Amino acid sequence: MSHTSGVRQAQKEKTRRALMDAALRLLEDQSLSSLGLREVTRAVGVAPAAFYRHFRDLSDLGVALVEESLGSLHHMIGAILAGQDGDEERIDATVEAVAEHVRRYPAHIRFIARERHGGVRAVREAIAAELDRFADEVAADFSPRLTPDGWPPEDVRMLAELYVDHMVMTATAFLEAQPDHPRLERRVADTARKQLMLISLGRRHWRDG
Repeated sequence: MSHTSGVRQAQKEKTRRALMDAALRLLEDQSLSSLGLREVTRAVGVAPAAFYRHFRDLSDLGVALVEESLGSLHHMIGAILAGQDGDEERIDATVEAVAEHVRRYPAHIRFIARERHGGVRAVREAIAAELDRFADEVAADFSPRLTPDGWPPEDVRMLAELYVDHMVMTATAFLEAQPDHPRLERRVADTARKQLMLISLGRRHWRDG
């Protein structure tokens, strides 16, 4: 790659990043379906035509935000599942990791919470697909421990989906407790731990019947 093409590619990536960041800022107070393309390009300081060098439309930009917002959460929770042994240690680590993720990426969590059931179909489908992939990863982690106890694959998957739904709900609760409300954040964390412990206790007795 020549120096000129390298500079051009770097500038293209910088503009794409700026468009995504501007969209996230604008989406703090509105949904994607109400966001205007010119609103985004004006915030970045580029012509509307420049938008199409990076995204087909605002739905395409929204899908890119979904991948960015949930991608890091996949890796984070996967590392927690692999690295903790006891239920209490895993629960504590998971709740704290979700809380930290919300502190670092509140705009991403707000976007997912709002658009999961929003008006842009492509974005709803992208969120559902990412959460399905997340559930696959959790199920793969659970399966070696649960299958020997008689858990069929569909029940393992059901449990994984329950954990994923709870993580999304917990992230949203942490977001609503922000900013600068440590007492509310502690309450969310305590509730999340108790709920996860209840799920864990239910898991241990699911096959008793």
